[in-house]
Amino acid sequence: MKVLVIGGSGFLGTALVRQATAAGWGSAATYCSRPSSLPGVSWHQLDLRAPGHIDEVLAASDPEVVINATSGGSDWAVTADGSIRVARAAAQRGCRLVQVSSDAVFSGSPTPYDETCLPDPVTPYGAAKAAAETAVRLLAPAAAVVRTSLIIGHGGSAHECLVHALAAGTHDGVLFTDDIRCPVHVDDLASAMWELAVSDGAGVFHLAGSDAISRHELGVLIARRDGLDAGRLAAGRRADTRMPGALDVRLDSSATQGRVRTRLRGAREFLQGR
Repeated sequence: MKVLVIGGSGFLGTALVRQATAAGWGSAATYCSRPSSLPGVSWHQLDLRAPGHIDEVLAASDPEVVINATSGGSDWAVTADGSIRVARAAAQRGCRLVQVSSDAVFSGSPTPYDETCLPDPVTPYGAAKAAAETAVRLLAPAAAVVRTSLIIGHGGSAHECLVHALAAGTHDGVLFTDDIRCPVHVDDLASAMWELAVSDGAGVFHLAGSDAISRHELGVLIARRDGLDAGRLAAGRRADTRMPGALDVRLDSSATQGRVRTRLRGAREFLQGR
């Protein structure tokens, strides 16, 4: 099987590419500014803001499966418009498409969100991801849209790097005790995504960890795993700040877990001490 991972040089993209090459699939991946050093991969520079660029990359790589794992943050031209270009191009070539979305499409509620819940974003990033979801489902009805949460693993995620900086005193800040998410291990997420990629499942899928925890508890778990002083992680309440964004977003992944063999571990399990 020939696969293309858009955003293959990113944190999730790297895990996806590694698993694809380990499976013996013909792997191609894209980068924006700097290619990865992963071997056995055909690397293509891609600017999703440029009309027609994705068509050139698809023509060169000729994939059967496309995973859009790029992270443009709140840049609408990348996250929303870029995803539209990918969906349209993949549909025209008959490629299987998996689109990565986020729990940021929700406004927050202590009641878990399942796959039937409609987006109601409260941030520019969430709005861009919600727009991408809608476009993908209209342009490529057979595609799988995967919503996930905070992605953790092997020390390389933004969240793990922040904890290390806070513990070392090289970065000022607090970790919120009232900001709840369902962190997922990057390897679990990538494995489950490939299962969906080689299936015929269409629509929205949730792939998040089984534990709903605060960002502060997550930081403490990371610190303990890595032998850091968790006492140096200052705690605060997001509700006491003017920072925009949802507080409590718990993805219910039980329906999707019933479709994939990969077990979506909770953070309290996968962040146990080494």
